[in-house]
Amino acid sequence: MKIALIGYPLSGKTTVFNTLTGLHARVDGFITSGKEANVGLIKVPDSRIDRLSEIFQPKKTTFAEISFVDVGGITATGTGGIDAQSLSYMRTVDAFTVVARAFEDEAVSHPLNRIDPAADVTSLEEEMALSDLMIIEKRMARLEKESKRGSAEHALLERCNAALGEGKPLRELGLSEEEKRLLAGFQFLTLKPRLVLINTGEGNLEADPALKARFGGEAISFCAALEQQISELGPTEQAEFLEAMGIEEPARHKFIRAAYALLDLISFFTVGKDEVRAWTIDRGTDALNAAGKIHSDIQRGFIRAEVVSYADFSAEPNMARMKELGKLRLEGKTYPVQDGDIINFRFNV
Repeated sequence: MKIALIGYPLSGKTTVFNTLTGLHARVDGFITSGKEANVGLIKVPDSRIDRLSEIFQPKKTTFAEISFVDVGGITATGTGGIDAQSLSYMRTVDAFTVVARAFEDEAVSHPLNRIDPAADVTSLEEEMALSDLMIIEKRMARLEKESKRGSAEHALLERCNAALGEGKPLRELGLSEEEKRLLAGFQFLTLKPRLVLINTGEGNLEADPALKARFGGEAISFCAALEQQISELGPTEQAEFLEAMGIEEPARHKFIRAAYALLDLISFFTVGKDEVRAWTIDRGTDALNAAGKIHSDIQRGFIRAEVVSYADFSAEPNMARMKELGKLRLEGKTYPVQDGDIINFRFNV
């Protein structure tokens, strides 16, 4: 899973990236043109994995992971201002996090001389919509040249064209799974899920509720400067600092979980003395395909899945007891795996 961090120069985007990944990418107004994007892999914090590791004391503990791509600061012009290299990075990711600046800094001014996070998000969405429109217009012209004006693809592109023309991103169109498959090859930017990260100042750690409400459940407050300080502390100092600040946990953890949920992903677990591991799957994945995430042989020789929920097991961590209580279930190939399921796959090849 790969999520791009995008935003204007000097939005604090690369500081966010460094805080999330523990890397030390340059933060001095990093611009995309002619430069490689920064890429980092991070573990998804999950207290359930921590608890299971305490119980099983495995040789190895493996968390779910997300890859973040720090695309250089975008200079939007309203006339197709996202450069080709930025677009190439943006088209290959699964989702976007738009970093919107909400802090004042006299020494480092906003490139558009404003502090208006909502306007920044809107401007970047307009740039992405313009890019999508150019692809649609080119493809529709090709279909018309091939006398395919009445095709299902042409009709769908017309619908997309109309939505974008009205300022509506494609992710809000309510497309069916079949329609999404038809459009997959175009890698439309406004079809990808989007999370807004409002980068606040240290004097006000929470963004204006009205501002967050504009983006529904797709916005999170994040003070990159403070989170970077927290990330550089040792475990003991970090706990003391958070307690002194009255903060339950670093916003970094909340953001990573929000980014993970953005793609409607869930985790199931495999446990044992060798390894406790979180496996990432799409919500609604059946047991047969979940088995394939572990190994193709397990999927090919699938017999059954032995399943217990994390909530049940953590309350009384004993598999024999779970069986006695009827909480260890036997499920078949079509069972829709639930978030937090602990699964042992039985198979024969």
